[in-house]
Amino acid sequence: MINSGDTAWVLISTALVILMTPALGFFYAGMVRKKNILSTLMLSVVMLALITVQWMLYGYSLSFGTDHAGIIGGLNWLGLNGVGATVHEGYAPTIPHLLFMFFQLAFAVITPALITGAFVERIKFPSFLLFSLLWATFIYAPVAHWVWGIGGWLRAMGALDFAGGIVVHITAGISALAVALVIGKRKGYGKTPMEPSNIPLTVLGAFLCGLDGLDLTEDLLYLLARLLFPQLLQQTLQGHRPLLPGCYLTGCINDRAFWAFQREPLLVWRQ
Repeated sequence: MINSGDTAWVLISTALVILMTPALGFFYAGMVRKKNILSTLMLSVVMLALITVQWMLYGYSLSFGTDHAGIIGGLNWLGLNGVGATVHEGYAPTIPHLLFMFFQLAFAVITPALITGAFVERIKFPSFLLFSLLWATFIYAPVAHWVWGIGGWLRAMGALDFAGGIVVHITAGISALAVALVIGKRKGYGKTPMEPSNIPLTVLGAFLCGLDGLDLTEDLLYLLARLLFPQLLQQTLQGHRPLLPGCYLTGCINDRAFWAFQREPLLVWRQ
């Protein structure tokens, strides 16, 4: 049965997660040379178009469709066939199935955009589009099914993924490292000045991502009493910790706080 409160909350959360993609573009664009600001921003923004089409055609079905050996979903929702305004008891018992699909789309869009920071200024745009399409199909979709899909082998083991820690951040991080190692250093690195061109743009992107990212933790409403508030506190403080000299909270585990120290406030890390 559709719950109006749940539906409104997921709609707001979906909008915030989608906003993170252009915010990520601002974050990366401010750290490249002036001549590459627009192209770097475009690497993130174009994902809103490319991955949206891929997700609605077959990406959602591969990620959340009928399970096949715990590895991948089926094609029963190809082209969103059967995904409508009614609920789905397994994934979305209180919101429209179509809204659940849309919410998951927001994660599918931003994940390949995260990888772009590893190869900005060093990849051709057509090659990037092909890489992103293949990556979303052969990396993101299977891992999303493992963790979030009904029948996925990690989900069956009891895995809990906070705001995409496995599906989004681990896959994007490992892939970014692999691509950076394959492409290699920028031409002229260490000889030609490559200082950031617009730090205020980077700060704007960072704060937008931090603000929008709060809803990723807050969506875990069913874990409200025990897990939500420690996670929310940790995410909030970690997002602001570079600005504070002295000590800051790095984690809350089993009601214990862990602290670390730094000497001065930082907006960006210096090498």
